[in-house]
Amino acid sequence: MGPRAGAPVSLGLILFMWLTAHCSRPPAEGFSQGGLDASRANVWATTLLLLPNASTSLLQDFWCQPANQLSRDQLSALIRRMASQQVLLKAWQLSCLANLAAQHGLQGDFALHPPDLLLFYNLAQVREADCRAFTRRAAQGDTELLANLPDQRAALQHSALACLGGRHPWLSASDLLLLGILVCDMDASIIVASDPHVLQNLQRCPRLTPAQQAALNKLLASGRTMFGPPSSWNLEGLKSLGPLATYISPSLWMQVQEAIGLDFFGSMVAAFRAGTLSQHDARRFVTSFLKAKLMSSRPKRGTGRPCTHGNITAATLQDDLFLVHYDCLQLESCLGSRVLRASLDPLLQHPLPAECQRVIKAKLAQIYPSGIPEEQLQLITSLVYLYSRTEIGQWNITSRDTVMALLASDVALENQTEAILQKFLDHKGNITSALLVAIGGSRLCWMSPQQIQAIQPSEFRLAGALDISSCPQRRKDVLYTRAREAFSSIRTMDTYYHFIRPYLGGAPVEDLQHLAQANISMDIDTFTNLNPQVLQNLSVDNVIMLLGQNVVDLQKARSHPIIISWLHSKNRSTLDKLRLDKDPVGPTNPTTSARLTTGTPNTTPWVPHLATTLGRPGNDAPTSGSPPAHLGYLPIAMGLPSSLLWFLYRSTLGSSWDCS
Repeated sequence: MGPRAGAPVSLGLILFMWLTAHCSRPPAEGFSQGGLDASRANVWATTLLLLPNASTSLLQDFWCQPANQLSRDQLSALIRRMASQQVLLKAWQLSCLANLAAQHGLQGDFALHPPDLLLFYNLAQVREADCRAFTRRAAQGDTELLANLPDQRAALQHSALACLGGRHPWLSASDLLLLGILVCDMDASIIVASDPHVLQNLQRCPRLTPAQQAALNKLLASGRTMFGPPSSWNLEGLKSLGPLATYISPSLWMQVQEAIGLDFFGSMVAAFRAGTLSQHDARRFVTSFLKAKLMSSRPKRGTGRPCTHGNITAATLQDDLFLVHYDCLQLESCLGSRVLRASLDPLLQHPLPAECQRVIKAKLAQIYPSGIPEEQLQLITSLVYLYSRTEIGQWNITSRDTVMALLASDVALENQTEAILQKFLDHKGNITSALLVAIGGSRLCWMSPQQIQAIQPSEFRLAGALDISSCPQRRKDVLYTRAREAFSSIRTMDTYYHFIRPYLGGAPVEDLQHLAQANISMDIDTFTNLNPQVLQNLSVDNVIMLLGQNVVDLQKARSHPIIISWLHSKNRSTLDKLRLDKDPVGPTNPTTSARLTTGTPNTTPWVPHLATTLGRPGNDAPTSGSPPAHLGYLPIAMGLPSSLLWFLYRSTLGSSWDCS
C-alpha cells in the first residue's frame, strides 16, 4: 500500500487494512517468532506518513520493530518529520533509529536529521569534508542521552577537536560556536583559558562538576567576561547568565553591589515560585547568596532570641525577599500558628533551606498533634523527606491527588514512598496506570513486593514504558516477574518485547536466551541495564543474536561497567568473533569505528554480515547522501483521531480480540 502523491486516503480504508492484517493471521499459541509482519508495518508507516498533523506524542512512541520494515524513502521521511517537529526521543529509540539510518545510507542527510540522532551515528562514516557541519549540528543535541555509551561520548569530543586541528589548551569564539554542548565535557582548565563566550556553552550543561564550578567562578572573578568585575555587575547581566548564576560562589556575591544582589535574589525567588527554576537550582542559589550575606553582616547568632523583624503575616510571605529578612531562627520566633495554618502554601513556595524546613515541620507537629489533615498534605511536597514511616502512619490518605502531590517530586525517598502508598491502599485505593504514569517509574523502585503484586496486569499494560533503570536489582527482579505476568497474554513477540523492554533488567538468563532467538534486536541502552550477574551467563553468540543489527553499538559502550565485566568473563578466542579488544578503550583514547563480525550460527534469523555491508558500494544503501524523500504525499488532508491511531499502533495486546 505504498502511498502515492495525490491519492486520497480514507479513514475507513486504513482501519480496514489494519483489521485485514490482524484478522488474517491464524491464531497461535505463545509468541510469533517472526516479528512484525510487513502488512502491519506498512499500516503503521502509512498512518504516520500520511498525516500532515501527526502529533508529537504519536511520533514519540516510535519503536524499532515496525520501523525496521520501512522502505528507505519512508524511513527518510519519518526522520525528517521528527526533525521538523522537534520530537524528543529516548536513548533506546535513538540508538536503534541511528542504526536503521546507517543501514539505508541516510547518515549523509544529517543536516535534515534531529541533532540528538546525530549523537548516535557512526563517526567513522562522517566524511572529512562534512566534519565541521556534522559537529555543529550534533553539538545542538543532548549528550546526556549517551550516558550508557561512554566511548561514543568520548569519540564525539575527540572527533570535534580533530575538526579544529587537534587538542587546544584554549578555545576561540569560533571554536566554541562549533562545539556547542560538547564543551560540557571539557576540562576545567580549558574553560578558564577559553574565550569568555564559553559562558554561552556552559549555560546548556545540565550540571557542572565541582572543578567546572570553580573554573566558572574564576573566569567570572577575572573580569574578562562581558560583565566585567563583580563589583560592576548589573541586574540584566546576572539574568543573562541563566542557570550559571546558581553556581556563583559566596565570595563573589560579597563583591556585588547590595541593591543589585537583592534585586536579583527577588527575581530568582519569583522564578522559583512561577515554576521556571527548579527546586535544586533555587536552593543552591539561595544557600550561596545567604551565606554571603551572613559572612558580610556577621550577626550575633544566639538561640531562642526574640522576634526582631516583626511577626510574619500573609503579606510578609508575598515578599520575594522574605528569606533575606527572616533567617531560620527568626522564622521560628516570628511565625505564629494561625498564620502558618492559613498560609502554608505561600510559605512553602519559597526555596527554604533545610534548617528552615525542619522549623516548619516542628511547628506543624504542634498544630496537628494527631497528624496533618489531608488537605494540607497536598501542600507539603517539599517536606516529605523529613517524615518517618511512623509519622506518615498518622496521615489520612484517601485521594489519588494526594498521593500524586506527595510523590510527584524527587523529594520522597524509599521509606516515604512505600508508607504513603500503603496508607492509600489501606483506604481501599488502587494503583492505576494513571497513577503510575503520574508518579513515574522510579517510584516502582520503592514499592514493597506486596504493593507491586497489588497492581492489576491491565494497569501495567496501560501505563506503557516506565523507566525503572534506577531501581536496585532486587526490585527489578520483582517488577520483571510481575510485568511478565501482565504481558503474558500478548501473542506476538515484537509487541510483547515492546512492553516488557523497560523491565528486562530483572530478566533471568533463560528469558534473555529466548529473546535472543526471537530476532528482536535489543537496543544497547536496554542491554546495558540488564542484570550484570545474568549477563555473565550469556555467551558471545547469545549477545550477538540478542542485539541483532544493534551489535555494532558494543563498540560505543565498551567502557560501560557492565560491558567491561562481560568482556572480562570471556576468553580471547570467543571475543575474536566480535573483533573487540578485551580491554576497553578509555575516554582519552576513543576509537571511532566498530569492527564487528556477526559470529552468528546458521540457525539465527538475524540478517548476516551486517557489519561488512553497511555503507558499502553495491548495496541498496549508497555510501553518502540520499535523494530527497518523497514528501509529496505528506500534506494529504485527512483527519484521524489520536484514539484510533493508538488503536492501530498498539496492535493486539491479548487473545481477547474478536475479529468476527
